Amino acid sequence: MSTVSDLKIDLVEVCEAAARACAPYVGSGQKDEGDGLAVDAMRTRINQVKMKGVVVIGEGAKDEAPALYDGEEVGTGEGIGVDIAVDPIEGTNLFAKDSPGSIVTLAAAPAGTMYQPGSCFYMEKQVYPKAARGKIDPTAPVAVRLKTLAAALGKDITEIRVFILDKPRHKELIQEVYACGAKVRLATDGDVNGAIQAVLNMGSDALFGIGGTPEGIVTACAARAMGAEMFGRMAPQKDFEIELCKKEGIDTKTYLTRDELVTSDDCMFIATGLTSGAYVHHVKVGTDSEGKYMTTDTVVLSGSVGNIRRVQTTLHV
Repeated sequence: MSTVSDLKIDLVEVCEAAARACAPYVGSGQKDEGDGLAVDAMRTRINQVKMKGVVVIGEGAKDEAPALYDGEEVGTGEGIGVDIAVDPIEGTNLFAKDSPGSIVTLAAAPAGTMYQPGSCFYMEKQVYPKAARGKIDPTAPVAVRLKTLAAALGKDITEIRVFILDKPRHKELIQEVYACGAKVRLATDGDVNGAIQAVLNMGSDALFGIGGTPEGIVTACAARAMGAEMFGRMAPQKDFEIELCKKEGIDTKTYLTRDELVTSDDCMFIATGLTSGAYVHHVKVGTDSEGKYMTTDTVVLSGSVGNIRRVQTTLHV
């Protein structure tokens, strides 16, 4: 029987194509132009993949950016049904400024297994590494959660580093982490990047805070693939979003578990670097006797086998 993991190489090539297309705009200050190129390249390549794919959640609704839209059918229409969550450029401001942590990212799981958040564009997230799985109460105070995390990791609380987006809404949260003696890794954008650092226990020990819902579903696939821990709570931020959530009956108080956000182990997370970060390198451009080439660096977290795969691809363009 075919599985989502069987599509690994094809879906890696989807992310690689997007990265190559927008790479010339890294550091240009033109995030929308780069995003549009990434979306177009991603759409072209994903529609060549032998699957009955549906974009369960895409990027663009909350900020009117170019997007693969929610409900868009992708793939050839043959083969297995696949839920897709996608962010053609995660960290568009980082991309525009050539700052670390911008990636092309995609997650996949069997049809009907990804949570569909409706009109809620923002989610409060907590992400922890595998060692903390089953030990964290997401409703507990920050101090209690960090103490539990430190014990699970065999660290002193002063060694714990939490990734948080540097946003006004997180001012109190950041101060709470500092008050515990823990450290904070701040970034203007890119909470998938921070979440994966926590999932892999590579650079950050946890992620806290409110960010985009698409990024939350993508992160849930990564967390499940690696046996890590995650909780998500719908957290509308703007008046119109709050009203839409009320009309749709969306629960904004209860934390969803990792396994409610994605219900299958046959899930996959893919990230191709645009700018260098903790776990992927930027797109490299060079020339040789055959002409110009690009080298992409991709990480694949595959739930069916629970492994981490690195893929470096050089292609003449």
